[in-house]
Amino acid sequence: MNPNSGTIGRWQGAGLMATTLLGTGVFILPQMTIEKAHSGALVAWLLLTLAIIPVALVFGRLASVFPHAAGPAYFVEKAFGRTAGRTIGLIFLLVVPMGAPAAILMTFQFVNALIPLEGWSQVGAEILVILGLFLLNLRGIQVSAKLQFALTLCIVAVVVILFGASSFQQGLLTSITRHGMPEIPTVMIAAGIAFWSFLGIEAMTHLADDFRRPQQDMIPAMMMGTVLVGVIYVACTLLLLLVPTEKSVAMIGVFDALLGGYGAQVIGVLGIASGLATVNVYAASAARLVWSFSREGILPRCFAVKNAHGVPIRALAALLSVMASVIVLTYLTGQELEHLIAWSNGVFVIIYLMAMLAAAKLLPRQNLPLVVLGCGFCLALGIALGASMAYVFVLILLVAPFLWWQKSHLSRKQSLVMPE
Repeated sequence: MNPNSGTIGRWQGAGLMATTLLGTGVFILPQMTIEKAHSGALVAWLLLTLAIIPVALVFGRLASVFPHAAGPAYFVEKAFGRTAGRTIGLIFLLVVPMGAPAAILMTFQFVNALIPLEGWSQVGAEILVILGLFLLNLRGIQVSAKLQFALTLCIVAVVVILFGASSFQQGLLTSITRHGMPEIPTVMIAAGIAFWSFLGIEAMTHLADDFRRPQQDMIPAMMMGTVLVGVIYVACTLLLLLVPTEKSVAMIGVFDALLGGYGAQVIGVLGIASGLATVNVYAASAARLVWSFSREGILPRCFAVKNAHGVPIRALAALLSVMASVIVLTYLTGQELEHLIAWSNGVFVIIYLMAMLAAAKLLPRQNLPLVVLGCGFCLALGIALGASMAYVFVLILLVAPFLWWQKSHLSRKQSLVMPE
Protein backbone atom coordinates (compact mmCIF):
# COMPACT_ATOMS: atom_id res chain seq x y z
CA MET A 1 0.00 0.00 0.00
CA ASN A 2 1.42 3.32 -1.01
CA PRO A 3 1.13 6.55 0.93
CA ASN A 4 -1.13 7.95 -1.74
CA SER A 5 -3.78 5.24 -1.32
CA GLY A 6 -7.38 5.96 -0.50
CA THR A 7 -7.88 8.87 -2.88
CA ILE A 8 -10.32 7.48 -5.49
CA GLY A 9 -13.98 6.85 -4.64
CA ARG A 10 -16.60 4.77 -6.43
CA TRP A 11 -17.93 7.53 -8.67
CA GLN A 12 -14.48 8.89 -9.46
CA GLY A 13 -13.43 5.35 -10.33
CA ALA A 14 -16.43 4.93 -12.62
CA GLY A 15 -15.55 8.19 -14.36
CA LEU A 16 -11.91 7.14 -14.66
CA MET A 17 -12.98 3.77 -16.08
CA ALA A 18 -15.50 5.24 -18.52
CA THR A 19 -13.19 7.95 -19.80
CA THR A 20 -10.35 5.45 -20.21
CA LEU A 21 -12.57 3.18 -22.32
CA LEU A 22 -14.16 6.02 -24.27
CA GLY A 23 -10.71 7.48 -24.74
CA THR A 24 -9.38 8.08 -28.21
CA GLY A 25 -11.98 5.90 -29.88
CA VAL A 26 -15.29 7.35 -28.75
CA PHE A 27 -15.77 9.45 -31.89
CA ILE A 28 -13.44 7.49 -34.22
CA LEU A 29 -13.86 3.72 -33.74
CA PRO A 30 -17.55 3.57 -34.72
CA GLN A 31 -16.59 5.16 -38.03
CA MET A 32 -13.79 2.62 -38.57
CA THR A 33 -16.06 -0.34 -37.82
CA ILE A 34 -18.76 0.93 -40.20
CA GLU A 35 -16.15 1.16 -42.96
CA LYS A 36 -15.43 -2.55 -42.42
CA ALA A 37 -18.89 -3.99 -41.71
CA HIS A 38 -21.52 -1.34 -42.61
CA SER A 39 -24.66 -2.18 -40.58
CA GLY A 40 -22.81 -5.18 -39.10
CA ALA A 41 -20.83 -2.68 -37.04
CA LEU A 42 -23.91 -2.18 -34.86
CA VAL A 43 -24.10 -5.94 -34.28
CA ALA A 44 -20.39 -6.03 -33.48
CA TRP A 45 -20.71 -3.30 -30.84
CA LEU A 46 -23.77 -4.93 -29.25
CA LEU A 47 -22.10 -8.34 -29.03
CA LEU A 48 -18.82 -6.87 -27.79
CA THR A 49 -20.56 -4.90 -25.03
CA LEU A 50 -22.37 -8.01 -23.79
CA ALA A 51 -19.27 -10.21 -24.07
CA ILE A 52 -16.99 -7.83 -22.17
CA ILE A 53 -19.21 -7.74 -19.05
CA PRO A 54 -18.02 -11.14 -17.68
CA VAL A 55 -14.42 -10.09 -18.33
CA ALA A 56 -14.94 -6.82 -16.41
CA LEU A 57 -16.56 -8.68 -13.52
CA VAL A 58 -13.68 -11.15 -13.28
CA PHE A 59 -11.08 -8.35 -13.35
CA GLY A 60 -13.05 -6.43 -10.72
CA ARG A 61 -13.21 -9.43 -8.40
CA LEU A 62 -9.53 -10.21 -8.85
CA ALA A 63 -8.53 -6.60 -8.14
CA SER A 64 -10.79 -6.30 -5.10
CA VAL A 65 -9.39 -9.49 -3.54
CA PHE A 66 -5.77 -9.09 -4.69
CA PRO A 67 -5.08 -5.33 -5.02
CA HIS A 68 -1.58 -4.91 -6.43
CA ALA A 69 0.27 -2.43 -8.64
CA ALA A 70 1.22 -5.24 -11.07
CA GLY A 71 -2.44 -5.97 -11.90
CA PRO A 72 -2.88 -8.95 -14.30
CA ALA A 73 0.81 -9.84 -14.04
CA TYR A 74 0.36 -10.34 -10.29
CA PHE A 75 -2.77 -12.47 -10.77
CA VAL A 76 -1.04 -14.72 -13.30
CA GLU A 77 2.05 -15.04 -11.10
CA LYS A 78 -0.03 -16.13 -8.11
CA ALA A 79 -1.81 -18.72 -10.26
CA PHE A 80 0.92 -20.04 -12.57
CA GLY A 81 4.26 -18.95 -11.16
CA ARG A 82 6.82 -16.20 -11.47
CA THR A 83 7.87 -16.70 -15.10
CA ALA A 84 4.29 -16.67 -16.42
CA GLY A 85 3.34 -13.61 -14.38
CA ARG A 86 6.40 -11.63 -15.31
CA THR A 87 5.95 -12.55 -18.98
CA ILE A 88 2.46 -11.01 -18.89
CA GLY A 89 3.80 -7.94 -17.13
CA LEU A 90 6.60 -7.37 -19.61
CA ILE A 91 4.47 -7.83 -22.74
CA PHE A 92 2.07 -5.28 -21.23
CA LEU A 93 4.95 -2.86 -20.81
CA LEU A 94 6.12 -3.55 -24.36
CA VAL A 95 2.71 -2.88 -25.89
CA VAL A 96 1.89 0.33 -24.01
CA PRO A 97 4.63 2.42 -25.68
CA MET A 98 3.63 0.85 -29.02
CA GLY A 99 -0.08 1.48 -28.47
CA ALA A 100 0.49 5.10 -27.47
CA PRO A 101 1.21 6.22 -31.05
CA ALA A 102 -2.13 4.71 -32.09
CA ALA A 103 -3.93 6.56 -29.29
CA ILE A 104 -2.18 9.83 -30.03
CA LEU A 105 -2.68 9.51 -33.80
CA MET A 106 -6.41 9.08 -33.18
CA THR A 107 -6.41 12.08 -30.86
CA PHE A 108 -4.68 14.25 -33.44
CA GLN A 109 -7.46 13.60 -35.94
CA PHE A 110 -9.50 15.91 -33.70
CA VAL A 111 -6.61 18.34 -33.36
CA ASN A 112 -6.43 18.55 -37.16
CA ALA A 113 -10.15 19.35 -37.31
CA LEU A 114 -9.38 22.50 -35.31
CA ILE A 115 -5.78 23.33 -36.24
CA PRO A 116 -4.44 21.52 -39.32
CA LEU A 117 -1.01 20.06 -38.62
CA GLU A 118 1.23 17.80 -40.63
CA GLY A 119 4.75 16.49 -40.80
CA TRP A 120 7.22 17.36 -38.10
CA SER A 121 4.99 20.10 -36.70
CA GLN A 122 2.48 17.41 -35.72
CA VAL A 123 5.21 15.20 -34.28
CA GLY A 124 6.43 18.12 -32.19
CA ALA A 125 2.92 18.78 -30.92
CA GLU A 126 2.53 15.10 -29.99
CA ILE A 127 5.75 15.20 -27.97
CA LEU A 128 4.55 18.34 -26.18
CA VAL A 129 1.41 16.40 -25.23
CA ILE A 130 3.56 13.70 -23.64
CA LEU A 131 5.42 16.37 -21.63
CA GLY A 132 2.05 17.68 -20.45
CA LEU A 133 1.04 14.21 -19.28
CA PHE A 134 4.22 14.00 -17.23
CA LEU A 135 3.43 17.28 -15.50
CA LEU A 136 -0.20 16.25 -14.93
CA ASN A 137 0.82 13.05 -13.15
CA LEU A 138 3.36 14.64 -10.80
CA ARG A 139 0.71 14.92 -8.07
CA GLY A 140 -0.85 11.50 -8.70
CA ILE A 141 -3.65 9.92 -10.68
CA GLN A 142 -6.40 11.16 -8.31
CA VAL A 143 -6.04 14.70 -9.70
CA SER A 144 -6.84 13.60 -13.24
CA ALA A 145 -9.55 11.22 -11.98
CA LYS A 146 -11.67 14.19 -10.88
CA LEU A 147 -11.20 15.95 -14.21
CA GLN A 148 -11.97 12.79 -16.18
CA PHE A 149 -15.25 12.23 -14.34
CA ALA A 150 -16.43 15.63 -15.51
CA LEU A 151 -15.22 14.86 -19.03
CA THR A 152 -17.24 11.63 -19.07
CA LEU A 153 -20.40 13.54 -18.15
CA CYS A 154 -19.79 15.98 -21.04
CA ILE A 155 -19.34 13.15 -23.57
CA VAL A 156 -22.50 11.43 -22.37
CA ALA A 157 -24.43 14.70 -22.56
CA VAL A 158 -23.32 15.35 -26.17
CA VAL A 159 -24.28 11.83 -27.29
CA VAL A 160 -27.69 12.11 -25.59
CA ILE A 161 -28.33 15.50 -27.24
CA LEU A 162 -27.35 14.14 -30.67
CA PHE A 163 -29.51 11.08 -30.23
CA GLY A 164 -32.42 13.24 -29.14
CA ALA A 165 -31.97 15.54 -32.11
CA SER A 166 -31.94 12.59 -34.51
CA SER A 167 -35.39 11.50 -33.30
CA PHE A 168 -36.86 14.74 -34.69
CA GLN A 169 -35.39 14.20 -38.16
CA GLN A 170 -37.82 12.68 -40.64
CA GLY A 171 -36.73 9.62 -42.58
CA LEU A 172 -33.53 8.88 -40.71
CA LEU A 173 -34.66 5.50 -39.44
CA THR A 174 -35.23 4.23 -42.97
CA SER A 175 -31.72 5.20 -44.08
CA ILE A 176 -30.10 2.35 -42.12
CA THR A 177 -31.51 -0.20 -44.57
CA ARG A 178 -29.23 1.03 -47.33
CA HIS A 179 -26.29 -0.71 -45.66
CA GLY A 180 -27.70 -4.21 -46.26
CA MET A 181 -27.69 -7.28 -44.00
CA PRO A 182 -24.73 -7.90 -41.68
CA GLU A 183 -22.22 -10.60 -42.66
CA ILE A 184 -20.46 -12.68 -40.01
CA PRO A 185 -16.88 -12.31 -41.38
CA THR A 186 -17.11 -8.51 -41.52
CA VAL A 187 -18.79 -8.41 -38.10
CA MET A 188 -15.81 -10.33 -36.69
CA ILE A 189 -13.35 -7.93 -38.35
CA ALA A 190 -15.25 -4.96 -36.92
CA ALA A 191 -15.24 -6.57 -33.46
CA GLY A 192 -11.47 -7.01 -33.70
CA ILE A 193 -11.11 -3.27 -34.28
CA ALA A 194 -13.77 -2.33 -31.72
CA PHE A 195 -11.96 -4.27 -28.97
CA TRP A 196 -9.60 -1.27 -28.74
CA SER A 197 -12.46 0.58 -27.03
CA PHE A 198 -12.37 -1.79 -24.06
CA LEU A 199 -8.63 -1.72 -23.49
CA GLY A 200 -8.43 -0.17 -20.06
CA ILE A 201 -10.36 -2.68 -17.97
CA GLU A 202 -7.12 -4.32 -16.90
CA ALA A 203 -5.42 -0.93 -16.41
CA MET A 204 -7.83 -0.19 -13.58
CA THR A 205 -6.51 -3.22 -11.67
CA HIS A 206 -3.10 -1.53 -11.45
CA LEU A 207 -4.78 1.34 -9.61
CA ALA A 208 -6.60 -0.78 -7.01
CA ASP A 209 -4.42 0.59 -4.20
CA ASP A 210 -5.54 4.11 -5.13
CA PHE A 211 -9.18 3.35 -4.24
CA ARG A 212 -10.44 4.24 -0.77
CA ARG A 213 -12.22 0.88 -0.44
CA PRO A 214 -11.09 -1.45 -3.27
CA GLN A 215 -13.18 -4.39 -2.04
CA GLN A 216 -16.39 -2.33 -2.02
CA ASP A 217 -15.76 0.17 -4.83
CA MET A 218 -13.71 -1.60 -7.51
CA ILE A 219 -16.42 -3.83 -9.01
CA PRO A 220 -19.21 -1.18 -9.04
CA ALA A 221 -16.84 1.38 -10.59
CA MET A 222 -15.70 -1.02 -13.31
CA MET A 223 -19.21 -2.23 -14.13
CA MET A 224 -20.75 1.24 -14.27
CA GLY A 225 -17.96 2.44 -16.51
CA THR A 226 -18.07 -0.60 -18.81
CA VAL A 227 -21.84 -0.61 -19.36
CA LEU A 228 -21.97 3.15 -19.87
CA VAL A 229 -19.21 2.96 -22.47
CA GLY A 230 -20.91 0.12 -24.34
CA VAL A 231 -24.15 2.10 -24.55
CA ILE A 232 -22.33 5.19 -25.82
CA TYR A 233 -20.46 3.28 -28.54
CA VAL A 234 -23.68 1.61 -29.71
CA ALA A 235 -25.42 5.00 -29.80
CA CYS A 236 -22.57 6.62 -31.77
CA THR A 237 -22.55 3.77 -34.28
CA LEU A 238 -26.30 4.05 -34.77
CA LEU A 239 -26.02 7.80 -35.29
CA LEU A 240 -23.38 7.34 -37.97
CA LEU A 241 -25.55 4.77 -39.76
CA LEU A 242 -28.56 7.09 -39.64
CA VAL A 243 -26.85 10.33 -40.64
CA PRO A 244 -24.58 10.11 -43.73
CA THR A 245 -21.68 12.56 -43.89
CA GLU A 246 -18.58 13.24 -45.98
CA LYS A 247 -16.48 14.65 -43.12
CA SER A 248 -13.15 12.94 -42.42
CA VAL A 249 -14.25 12.69 -38.77
CA ALA A 250 -17.82 11.48 -39.25
CA MET A 251 -19.10 12.49 -35.81
CA ILE A 252 -18.27 16.10 -36.60
CA GLY A 253 -20.46 15.83 -39.69
CA VAL A 254 -23.28 14.27 -37.65
CA PHE A 255 -23.07 17.11 -35.11
CA ASP A 256 -23.21 19.71 -37.88
CA ALA A 257 -26.13 17.99 -39.63
CA LEU A 258 -28.24 17.58 -36.49
CA LEU A 259 -27.36 20.72 -34.53
CA GLY A 260 -26.45 23.19 -37.27
CA GLY A 261 -22.70 23.58 -36.85
CA TYR A 262 -19.80 23.88 -34.37
CA GLY A 263 -19.13 20.14 -34.64
CA ALA A 264 -15.40 20.65 -35.11
CA GLN A 265 -15.21 22.74 -31.94
CA VAL A 266 -17.38 20.58 -29.67
CA ILE A 267 -16.45 17.10 -30.91
CA GLY A 268 -12.87 18.21 -31.47
CA VAL A 269 -12.34 19.43 -27.92
CA LEU A 270 -14.02 16.37 -26.37
CA GLY A 271 -12.09 14.01 -28.63
CA ILE A 272 -8.78 15.61 -27.73
CA ALA A 273 -9.55 15.59 -24.01
CA SER A 274 -10.74 11.98 -23.94
CA GLY A 275 -7.79 10.83 -26.03
CA LEU A 276 -5.33 12.43 -23.67
CA ALA A 277 -7.18 10.86 -20.75
CA THR A 278 -6.64 7.39 -22.20
CA VAL A 279 -2.90 7.85 -22.65
CA ASN A 280 -2.77 9.39 -19.18
CA VAL A 281 -4.28 6.37 -17.43
CA TYR A 282 -2.10 3.93 -19.32
CA ALA A 283 1.01 5.95 -18.52
CA ALA A 284 0.08 6.01 -14.83
CA SER A 285 -0.74 2.28 -14.64
CA ALA A 286 2.29 1.19 -16.67
CA ALA A 287 4.58 3.35 -14.52
CA ARG A 288 3.29 1.57 -11.44
CA LEU A 289 4.04 -1.77 -13.08
CA VAL A 290 7.61 -0.63 -13.86
CA TRP A 291 7.95 0.45 -10.20
CA SER A 292 6.65 -2.94 -9.01
CA PHE A 293 9.02 -4.88 -11.27
CA SER A 294 11.90 -2.67 -10.19
CA ARG A 295 11.28 -3.47 -6.52
CA GLU A 296 11.25 -7.19 -7.38
CA GLY A 297 14.55 -7.00 -9.25
CA ILE A 298 13.16 -7.73 -12.73
CA LEU A 299 13.99 -4.22 -13.91
CA PRO A 300 16.80 -1.90 -12.66
CA ARG A 301 16.45 -0.70 -9.08
CA CYS A 302 16.64 2.94 -10.12
CA PHE A 303 12.94 2.88 -11.05
CA ALA A 304 11.87 1.97 -7.49
CA VAL A 305 11.61 5.63 -6.46
CA LYS A 306 8.44 7.61 -5.68
CA ASN A 307 7.95 11.31 -5.12
CA ALA A 308 6.15 12.90 -2.16
CA HIS A 309 2.76 12.19 -3.79
CA GLY A 310 3.44 8.48 -4.25
CA VAL A 311 4.13 8.75 -7.99
CA PRO A 312 6.87 6.44 -9.39
CA ILE A 313 8.56 9.45 -10.97
CA ARG A 314 11.53 7.78 -12.66
CA ALA A 315 9.41 4.98 -14.08
CA LEU A 316 6.90 7.51 -15.43
CA ALA A 317 9.65 9.63 -17.02
CA ALA A 318 11.29 6.60 -18.64
CA LEU A 319 7.99 5.28 -19.99
CA LEU A 320 6.95 8.61 -21.48
CA SER A 321 10.40 9.03 -23.01
CA VAL A 322 10.00 5.68 -24.77
CA MET A 323 6.56 6.76 -25.98
CA ALA A 324 8.02 9.92 -27.47
CA SER A 325 10.71 7.90 -29.22
CA VAL A 326 8.14 5.49 -30.68
CA ILE A 327 6.06 8.41 -31.97
CA VAL A 328 9.06 9.68 -33.92
CA LEU A 329 9.78 6.18 -35.28
CA THR A 330 6.12 5.74 -36.24
CA TYR A 331 6.27 8.90 -38.30
CA LEU A 332 9.57 7.94 -39.95
CA THR A 333 8.38 4.42 -40.87
CA GLY A 334 4.88 5.47 -41.94
CA GLN A 335 2.96 2.88 -39.86
CA GLU A 336 -0.81 2.79 -40.43
CA LEU A 337 -3.23 3.36 -37.55
CA GLU A 338 -5.21 0.18 -38.20
CA HIS A 339 -2.07 -1.98 -37.90
CA LEU A 340 -1.05 -0.39 -34.61
CA ILE A 341 -4.54 -1.01 -33.22
CA ALA A 342 -4.62 -4.65 -34.32
CA TRP A 343 -1.15 -5.44 -32.91
CA SER A 344 -2.05 -3.83 -29.58
CA ASN A 345 -5.36 -5.68 -29.44
CA GLY A 346 -3.58 -9.01 -29.96
CA VAL A 347 -1.37 -8.44 -26.93
CA PHE A 348 -4.35 -7.61 -24.75
CA VAL A 349 -6.26 -10.69 -25.92
CA ILE A 350 -3.47 -12.81 -24.41
CA ILE A 351 -3.32 -10.71 -21.24
CA TYR A 352 -7.08 -11.01 -20.77
CA LEU A 353 -7.08 -14.75 -21.51
CA MET A 354 -4.31 -15.44 -18.99
CA ALA A 355 -6.10 -13.33 -16.36
CA MET A 356 -9.29 -15.35 -16.92
CA LEU A 357 -7.35 -18.61 -16.50
CA ALA A 358 -5.72 -17.23 -13.34
CA ALA A 359 -9.16 -16.36 -11.97
CA ALA A 360 -10.19 -20.00 -12.41
CA LYS A 361 -7.52 -20.92 -9.84
CA LEU A 362 -7.67 -17.92 -7.53
CA LEU A 363 -11.38 -17.13 -7.18
CA PRO A 364 -14.14 -19.26 -5.59
CA ARG A 365 -15.84 -21.84 -7.83
CA GLN A 366 -19.03 -19.78 -8.17
CA ASN A 367 -17.05 -17.49 -10.49
CA LEU A 368 -16.37 -20.31 -12.96
CA PRO A 369 -19.27 -19.47 -15.35
CA LEU A 370 -17.93 -15.91 -15.70
CA VAL A 371 -14.42 -17.25 -16.29
CA VAL A 372 -15.63 -19.63 -19.01
CA LEU A 373 -17.50 -16.82 -20.76
CA GLY A 374 -14.43 -14.59 -20.51
CA CYS A 375 -12.17 -17.28 -22.00
CA GLY A 376 -14.60 -17.87 -24.86
CA PHE A 377 -14.65 -14.17 -25.60
CA CYS A 378 -10.84 -13.98 -25.74
CA LEU A 379 -10.54 -17.01 -28.02
CA ALA A 380 -13.17 -15.68 -30.43
CA LEU A 381 -11.45 -12.30 -30.55
CA GLY A 382 -8.08 -13.92 -31.19
CA ILE A 383 -9.58 -15.72 -34.20
CA ALA A 384 -11.06 -12.43 -35.45
CA LEU A 385 -7.65 -10.71 -35.25
CA GLY A 386 -6.00 -13.50 -37.26
CA ALA A 387 -2.46 -12.72 -38.43
CA SER A 388 -2.25 -9.66 -36.16
CA MET A 389 -1.81 -12.10 -33.24
CA ALA A 390 1.69 -12.86 -34.56
CA TYR A 391 3.09 -9.78 -32.82
CA VAL A 392 2.19 -10.98 -29.34
CA PHE A 393 3.47 -14.50 -30.01
CA VAL A 394 6.83 -13.04 -31.07
CA LEU A 395 6.93 -11.02 -27.84
CA ILE A 396 6.21 -14.12 -25.76
CA LEU A 397 8.91 -16.13 -27.56
CA LEU A 398 11.42 -13.39 -26.75
CA VAL A 399 10.36 -12.51 -23.19
CA ALA A 400 9.54 -15.90 -21.63
CA PRO A 401 12.95 -17.55 -22.32
CA PHE A 402 14.76 -14.47 -21.02
CA LEU A 403 12.77 -14.53 -17.75
CA TRP A 404 13.30 -18.27 -17.39
CA TRP A 405 17.05 -17.78 -17.83
CA GLN A 406 17.00 -14.89 -15.33
CA LYS A 407 15.22 -17.06 -12.76
CA SER A 408 17.63 -19.98 -13.28
CA HIS A 409 20.68 -17.70 -13.10
CA LEU A 410 19.55 -16.16 -9.83
CA SER A 411 18.77 -19.57 -8.35
CA ARG A 412 22.27 -20.86 -9.20
CA LYS A 413 23.83 -17.68 -7.82
CA GLN A 414 21.93 -18.01 -4.53
CA SER A 415 22.87 -21.69 -4.19
CA LEU A 416 26.57 -20.81 -4.55
CA VAL A 417 26.55 -18.28 -1.72
CA MET A 418 24.54 -20.42 0.72
CA PRO A 419 26.59 -21.82 3.63
CA GLU A 420 27.23 -25.58 3.81
